[in-house]
Amino acid sequence: MNKRKQVSSDIRLVTRCAVKVRFNEVDSLKIVWHGEYVKYMEDGRESFGLDYPGLGYLDIYNAGFTAPVVDIHISYKYPLVYGDTAIIETRYIYTPAAKIMFEFRIYRETNNQLVAEGVSTQVFLDDQGELMLVNPDFYLNWQKKWLVKE
Repeated sequence: MNKRKQVSSDIRLVTRCAVKVRFNEVDSLKIVWHGEYVKYMEDGRESFGLDYPGLGYLDIYNAGFTAPVVDIHISYKYPLVYGDTAIIETRYIYTPAAKIMFEFRIYRETNNQLVAEGVSTQVFLDDQGELMLVNPDFYLNWQKKWLVKE
């Protein structure tokens, strides 16, 4: 019988990190300027790469690729203010396509209130800047390590 490898639906690759809201991130209304949430999502992506080695930016670069963000969506629920601590939850979304997708949930630490959520999509470019239409080997190997059960 041919035994196929399958992505397990019960695997959840999630990481959480904390970021203290800094003074330079608030606007004249004394709330975090909406553009700062993109930076918080970036903090989440970097944290994910540390928690699940092989998918950090230096890992991607050392494999001969870059992974620029090509799409990002954010839905704002409640504002963060100066002095708050944001908890950024980053979840990897599996797709067989040659791209990396993450889902984000940002919470206020003091009351665990969801303040924003979003998704991002990154694609792979080779060392010549050409779009990869198939997954690079290093990414397939990372997926095998973290996602696939025999």
